[in-house]
Amino acid sequence: QVQVVESGGGSVQAGGSLRLSCSASGRTGVRFAMGWFRQAPGKEREFVAHISWSGSNTYYADSVKGRITISRDGAKNTVYLQMNSLKPEDTATYYCAAIEYGPSSGDSYRYPRTYDWWGQGTQVTVSS
Repeated sequence: QVQVVESGGGSVQAGGSLRLSCSASGRTGVRFAMGWFRQAPGKEREFVAHISWSGSNTYYADSVKGRITISRDGAKNTVYLQMNSLKPEDTATYYCAAIEYGPSSGDSYRYPRTYDWWGQGTQVTVSS
């Protein structure tokens, strides 16, 4: 059974920074591609960022480009989401998701259905 665990959420003022972490475990020798999504109350879950299993490819939602950076810790299945210049509209529950090695084509990384395992979520609140 794969476990995905996020940490690092909290409350900040607009313009501040937060760093989220996520680890996937439970499969020896397997590398996971990882994605971050967020969901605000009353809204659908939306894509934030994705990093390939090798770390060589990263993708971002237009709304966060230039402010948020996804990275991973070498050969480990641990990823980070560095969030700078935070805005009140970034307030949401942030979820980390994992899929073994994939996705392999197109922009399927943007869709929640692509991922097999999810964390419990971590709250990010940005006040004006």
